[in-house]
Amino acid sequence: MATDCLFCKIVNGEIPSTKIYEDDDVIAFLDISQTTIGHTLVVPKQHFDNFLTTNKDIMHKVMDVAQRIGQAEIAMLGAKGVNILTNVNKEAGQSIYHFHVHVIPRYSRDEGFRIEMKENPDLKKLSLPALASEIKKGL
Repeated sequence: MATDCLFCKIVNGEIPSTKIYEDDDVIAFLDISQTTIGHTLVVPKQHFDNFLTTNKDIMHKVMDVAQRIGQAEIAMLGAKGVNILTNVNKEAGQSIYHFHVHVIPRYSRDEGFRIEMKENPDLKKLSLPALASEIKKGL
């Protein structure tokens, strides 16, 4: 547990939350800033800074809960889809340094929340085989 971590404080009951799931390892609660109706955060109870530093067994448990919540949001809230996402480090948008997964139910494409992946024309000349080779070295 990190003493200054917002999510550790929620896990310990120091800060209230609207829980939708809890077991020995994972807690899930509604995000206080609802991006869409039902936006949920799935958090391991043990503190890990982000997805890349999380123990694999715990990461798998978090993702299992995220999947179940996404299924429930489609079945019970009438969502048409869900975004499942996590951010690693400031450059990727991480603002709370405790691993967490957002489960964001989607009702329509024009609800004000959008994730877009656009081709970057400046990267057209990249050698994909050379790039793949570099990444493989780290595995």
